[in-house]
Amino acid sequence: MTALTTELNGPKPNAQADDADRLTLSEFSDFFHEVEEQPAWRSKADREMEYYDGNQLSAEILQKQQQIGMPPAIEPLIGPAIDAVLGLEAKTRADWRVLPDGDQEGDDVAQALNYKLNQAERQSKADQACSDAFKPQVAVGLGWVEVGRNPNPFQYQYRCRAIHRNEIWWDMLSVEPDLSDARYLIRRRWTPTSQAKLLFPGKQDLITQAVSGWPIYEGLGTTEGGTSTDLASAWDQQRGWSVEEQQWRDMTGKRVCLFETWYRRWKRVLVLKTPDGRVVEYDRKNAVHVQLVAVGATVPEWAIVPKMRRSMWMGPHMLDDGPTPYRHQKFPYIPFWGKKEDRTGVPYGLVRGMVYMQDNVNATNSKLRWGLSAVRTTRTKGAIAGTDEQFRQEIARVDADIVLSQEHMAKQGATFKVERDFELNQQQYQMLQDSRAGIQRVSGITDSLQGGRGNATSGVQEATQLEQSTQALAEINDNFATARAEVGDMLLSLIVEDMIGREETVKIKGDPLRDEKEVQLNVPTQDEGGYTYLDNDVERTKLKVALNDVPSTPSYRSQQLTAMSEAFKAMPVQYQQVAMPYLIALMDLPNREDIIKAVREASAQMSPEQIQERIDQAVAQARMQDARDLKLQELSMRYPQEKLKAEIGKLIADAFKTNVEALYSANQTAATIAMNPAIAPVADVVAQAAGYQPPNPVGQNPNLPVPAGLPPAGVVDVAGTPGVAENTSPTQPPVPQAPPSPLDGGMQGIETERVTDNAP
Repeated sequence: MTALTTELNGPKPNAQADDADRLTLSEFSDFFHEVEEQPAWRSKADREMEYYDGNQLSAEILQKQQQIGMPPAIEPLIGPAIDAVLGLEAKTRADWRVLPDGDQEGDDVAQALNYKLNQAERQSKADQACSDAFKPQVAVGLGWVEVGRNPNPFQYQYRCRAIHRNEIWWDMLSVEPDLSDARYLIRRRWTPTSQAKLLFPGKQDLITQAVSGWPIYEGLGTTEGGTSTDLASAWDQQRGWSVEEQQWRDMTGKRVCLFETWYRRWKRVLVLKTPDGRVVEYDRKNAVHVQLVAVGATVPEWAIVPKMRRSMWMGPHMLDDGPTPYRHQKFPYIPFWGKKEDRTGVPYGLVRGMVYMQDNVNATNSKLRWGLSAVRTTRTKGAIAGTDEQFRQEIARVDADIVLSQEHMAKQGATFKVERDFELNQQQYQMLQDSRAGIQRVSGITDSLQGGRGNATSGVQEATQLEQSTQALAEINDNFATARAEVGDMLLSLIVEDMIGREETVKIKGDPLRDEKEVQLNVPTQDEGGYTYLDNDVERTKLKVALNDVPSTPSYRSQQLTAMSEAFKAMPVQYQQVAMPYLIALMDLPNREDIIKAVREASAQMSPEQIQERIDQAVAQARMQDARDLKLQELSMRYPQEKLKAEIGKLIADAFKTNVEALYSANQTAATIAMNPAIAPVADVVAQAAGYQPPNPVGQNPNLPVPAGLPPAGVVDVAGTPGVAENTSPTQPPVPQAPPSPLDGGMQGIETERVTDNAP
């Protein structure tokens, strides 16, 4: 059922690879030597992080200060400045948002996956990992975050962790920020031997012999047979490897260094571009691919694409090698770049420019304190009793007690003078202040950003200075936003990979403003043609991860609450009822959902004004009803029921009488016209003169039944009837034997030749 929907994506990423794709010892050695020849920036980064931690005086400086009696002094200014930037990140932190990358058909899938991604963000500790990587990004220019599956089945299935920069080496010849063009990435981890054996149970003998110095091969030149061929090959590789053994094994501590090597193999493959915009690798064994090509829906194209692989090494010994366990063809380690050198690409951060000014502050403080406590003495030899060392120790004390030689001081030219300088001159103090201000100048981190009191005299100026500080950190903030979105995209890839082909219902929990919603994913559906597909297929939906425009931190919600409160005060009353739930949603109340629910229920009830209006309407309707009842009662008293029935009967009888008289008159008129058709036009003119108007619409034809074969009234149809007399009285005109001609006036009155005036 799900095969047709998942086969479109081509071969599985965990398919068995050819042995030719495995990483050889020669290639691994080349990677290792290339790493050793990279610019030496890690020691500088370690020193800069020491300055951030407050360890700013080296052993050499402390020794020199001790020799001259100068007290060590440290005024850590780098740490608070960097912490201010870290606080800015925590204050403006925004959640991830999953958006459909294309049409709007994937909105439901995006909402469901957005809910699952936000859950994974909290439970995988992604925010903590990004914050931990942000600190070295700001300080020394580089931080790393690992996104992968948690090997512990009793914990959450996904894991995000910050990785120390000294554990990871990468191809520094790459130019893409996301290392999409890098050939390799190596992570080095020192692991106890017992744990390494559990990770690779098939290599236990090799690990044991390697960390023990190969005791089974003692006296190999005189002993023959009885040894493992694989171990002999591994021992031979170890002897011929040019890397020092202390870089990968610790025989004293029983530890080995595991090299987790991620590398790419570039392949020339055929790809298909589907009509919906996706690109998949063409597989000749895939029926769906073959059908798409056969019907002309797409044309295979050649392309050079990278294939990600992972190889595990213990020094010169390969422990495992195979394709990446993830569907995405990316390194599972995301770099958080600070700044880069233009020529070498070496990362660096804000601490680099602050080190000199910090050293100047420390040295100035030490020298000033030493100068304030120093004592200058002028004496002739033999002026004091005791040794010179005893004199120097005693004179340095505030309550010094010096015993002079009376015999020597009595001589001519004997001198003993003590000078103390407890005043700090203006030049020394100005130098110290300039060094302190230099920390802010070189870093761009002002007092406003650190929470100090600057030279602003209004809130607008304070906000402007704060905005200027954030502008100085634009590059670092942009790089952090990009890297954080990449972490979310990789975490979403793991979620989608685990949901492929599996029907699932995601319940999106509601909030105080939205109700709970259910979205069904990967629902088997059959179209009209009988083709089975998955509705809301997470694998086929194109998605992207972005950051919300509005931060979700408590401090930002407090600012929103303040702005919303001011706008709420200026709203009309009817609008305040609508805005009240949104205002309460910004408050950090433990029971705000219950409060919002109660507010909405109360807003659904009528206000006192509305209740009064309803009462007035009901009273008006009652009054109208009472007026109608009174009128009916008056009519009933004036016209009793018996009288009404009698009058109704009388009206019916009068109407019947009128109808009968009208019918009789109509019959008489019809008989007259039948006897004398010439009077019909005269009757029409007389009726029109009297104001008669033809009915509109006309009446219905009664279609009265007439017996067939009956002669006209007044005509005796008897055989042998004599002819019509021609000379008769004017009052007795001759009866025509045939219908008269229209010229004689016939067919012009009530009956005419026209059919348009006939009743329907």
